[in-house]
Amino acid sequence: MFCFMAVCIGKSLCHTRLGSPAQDKPTTPSLRWPCHCPPTLCPKLFTARRDGPIRRSLALCSFRPLTRRRCGGDGGGRSWSCRGLGRLGWRVKLVAMEWGSESAAVRRHRVGGERREGPATAAAQPEREALAQEPLVEACSGARTRKRSPGGSGGASRGAGTGLSEARTALGLALYLLALRTLVQLSLQQLVLRGAAGDRGEFDASQARDYLEHITSIGPRTTGSPENEILTVRYLLEQIKLIEAQSSSLHMISVDVQRPTGSFSIDFLGGFTSYYDNITNVVVKLEPRDGAQHAVLANCHFDSVANSPGASDDAVSCSVMLEVLRVLATSSEALHHAVVFLFNGAEENVLQASHGFITQHPWASLIRAFINLEAAGVGGKELVFQTGPENPWLVQAYVSAAKHPFASVVAQEVFQSGIIPSDTDFRIYRDFGNIPGIDLAFIENGYIYHTKYDTADRILTDSIQRAGDNILAVLKYLATSEMLATSSKYQHGNMVFFDVLGLFVIAYPSRVGSIINYMVVMAAVLYLGKKLFQPRHKTVNYTKDFLCGLGITLISWFTSLVTVLIIAVFISLIGQSLSWYNHFYVSVCLYGTAAVAKIILIHTLAKRFYFMNASDQYLGEVFFDISLFVHCGFLVTLTYHGLCSAFVSAVWVVFPLLTKLCVHKDFKQHGAQGKFVALYLLGMFVPYLYALYLIWAVFEMFTPILGRSGSEIPPDIVLASILAGCTMILSSYFINFIYLAKSTKKTMLSLTLVCAVTFLLVCSGTFFPYSSSPASPKPKRVFLQHVTRVFHDLEGKVVRRDSGIWINGFDYTGMSHITPHIPEINDTIRAHCEEDAPLCGFPWYLPVHFLIRKNWYLPAPEVSPRNPAHFRLISKEQTPWDSVKLTFEATGPSHMSFYVRAHKGSTLSQWSLGNGTPVTSKGGDYFVFYSHGLRASAWQFWIEVQFSRSKHRIP
Repeated sequence: MFCFMAVCIGKSLCHTRLGSPAQDKPTTPSLRWPCHCPPTLCPKLFTARRDGPIRRSLALCSFRPLTRRRCGGDGGGRSWSCRGLGRLGWRVKLVAMEWGSESAAVRRHRVGGERREGPATAAAQPEREALAQEPLVEACSGARTRKRSPGGSGGASRGAGTGLSEARTALGLALYLLALRTLVQLSLQQLVLRGAAGDRGEFDASQARDYLEHITSIGPRTTGSPENEILTVRYLLEQIKLIEAQSSSLHMISVDVQRPTGSFSIDFLGGFTSYYDNITNVVVKLEPRDGAQHAVLANCHFDSVANSPGASDDAVSCSVMLEVLRVLATSSEALHHAVVFLFNGAEENVLQASHGFITQHPWASLIRAFINLEAAGVGGKELVFQTGPENPWLVQAYVSAAKHPFASVVAQEVFQSGIIPSDTDFRIYRDFGNIPGIDLAFIENGYIYHTKYDTADRILTDSIQRAGDNILAVLKYLATSEMLATSSKYQHGNMVFFDVLGLFVIAYPSRVGSIINYMVVMAAVLYLGKKLFQPRHKTVNYTKDFLCGLGITLISWFTSLVTVLIIAVFISLIGQSLSWYNHFYVSVCLYGTAAVAKIILIHTLAKRFYFMNASDQYLGEVFFDISLFVHCGFLVTLTYHGLCSAFVSAVWVVFPLLTKLCVHKDFKQHGAQGKFVALYLLGMFVPYLYALYLIWAVFEMFTPILGRSGSEIPPDIVLASILAGCTMILSSYFINFIYLAKSTKKTMLSLTLVCAVTFLLVCSGTFFPYSSSPASPKPKRVFLQHVTRVFHDLEGKVVRRDSGIWINGFDYTGMSHITPHIPEINDTIRAHCEEDAPLCGFPWYLPVHFLIRKNWYLPAPEVSPRNPAHFRLISKEQTPWDSVKLTFEATGPSHMSFYVRAHKGSTLSQWSLGNGTPVTSKGGDYFVFYSHGLRASAWQFWIEVQFSRSKHRIP
């Protein structure tokens, strides 16, 4: 006997029992078998044509001969089954599987049968239609078996008629994300909310721009140069004097030029010690006429790096502060507290001037809070990326006062994690002054940060206006607030804060955030638990499908990450790194498409070979639940570790869950139709919009940084990983569309084609990483130093001397793009590390040797500096505790570095620098950075070396 599956003409399904398959041999391309079924289920002969859809449905079964089988109905005539105790002991229960097309023979036979049977068949039609909507319970041999709960599958079976159109789905999702990206871009371009400023007595951006152009016209302003110490200081004092002459009688202005000397150690860049002498601070105090006991500090720096006019970093901030000082000084509104404006002249020397002020200036004791103005880019919006520590009242002050808010606790936690190799004066006020504050910085267009292209004309007037409006409003709020005087009462606790497209800021205490997060988790647990923990006979297969789907999702994400990393490693090995640096879309076309294609491929394979008998609606629901579960897991993890950024995961749980509850009924009744898709995407609007908002900030910050992150960090691997992570997030609630769509072949082919073409173009070197375009320059960063090196032995004798140009490329490509134009700079002149000398025997400006290990040394004549360095030992003193105290004196240019490496068997126990305890850099050497202003005296310091009694030579 044989038991076959076949599709009956009346949209029902029956099983045949034949004495032999040869009883009715087909004489046409169709197959005809007598159907031994209940009359109401399959009352006539049926025809199954060998067409595509039905052949695929029949391919799901393995037609093996079954012995000792019996066929029968379920008693109600609604289904027909074959069961027995054969070798595999399986049971087949078959129901209709609708397909979007039927053969002409089937259609003709169906119409003819309806005409012959008349009303009786018509009456039976609703019953057969209802039967066609029943879920599949078990599959044939060779397919996965499952049992559906009554609501498990949603009622619609997979087929061409019920699935979403692939082209429309892919295009719709792409346009949806593009529309959200456009909204994000529009919000970022809206720098100033019209109507929020411009009244008489308010901040005037044109006046601030005039200050900016005068400061930048001086040129680069390095610490110790006349441009910084004389010309810029003179201009600032002139403008402050003019403002003082215009000030209201309600206020009093005091001015002080500070020249501090000091030393401190810091763990930035692996750890080093800094020493400064006679650097410059211009300090202005604006206070009520009868004085003040408390003050708020506004900080900027007017110095710049050696090769840049420093318009954004940080002349524009000093210009904004000058204008804010003018507005406050001429205001008729009395202040309750003082406002101290610090124009510091040595921030680029690793935060020296701010340390000199907060540890030595007499006004520092008045400071209760501060606002630090910085830059990591040129123009755009100034981002609040650090607050605190703790002191949530400062965030509330910004939320209440700022006219054009732009703030994110996500940026704060990313920056404080140390991922970004940068630091600001915020650290000095926090660590050495124990003062809470707010850190703001321009972040757009970091490609020209610290370059000659950082000019005043590249900063939009609206950027100056919004920064001025915000700083003025927050300073005025703090200077008139009673909380400033009693800030110690409000110092505990952190805040969750984030802006909504720059329109307003949402802020609440982190403890409230934790409660909200756990409430969201409970709601998600109740939703998922209702499905996962129902009685076993209803949910055993759902639970199994959920767990298998979770595994498939994690595998798809992992394989997508591995795929893009393989591509990135290959691109790095062939020397085509940073091909996207000047063309960011290249990274999306190369790594983004690869990640998306791999995710779709894994789920398509799972849909075809593992979930082959499951309905589309059921799978769409399962994978939605899986995505919800994953985001819920992230929410629990982030909240447990006390991260305020957990609110992002809460958004990705709340809105999708509400969306699912709203569209569930329509989805069950009508399947994945246009109304469902529209409501679903509408419900996902908030999480996806905010995700794209954050993703923009991530790439705006990290893409330029990868062009100056050193020779040891492969930028393509970093960017590919970030893109893969963003793809996982954005695809999470779109995975269900893979199962709801009819097919994904064209989408995968299109993505693969884009990736392959981009890959070939990148490999061929089509995309040059850098640009000198006047409108949007993206230069390569190379650091050149003309040096003369003299090596001495332990007795002080000269053992070697050489001169050359020491070349350091700040990115991973090294000199590969320069060698074709300057053949002399090639791998034959690669610098070799002097293992016996500290820091390889090269004059590092800062201890970044662990970031830049590839450098070149081009022989050149000896350098003849105007102010050469002199270093000598003044005294050597034996101490009673088996150590030697060595006193040195150094004179030379405004910037010098001093390295120490203790001889084998010796240790550096203490010195006269910092807090007295030597701090090692990465690699175990000691690094001291020295700078001075004008007319500095000789630098004297001592170190104490503890050595073993068995050693007779002093290192």
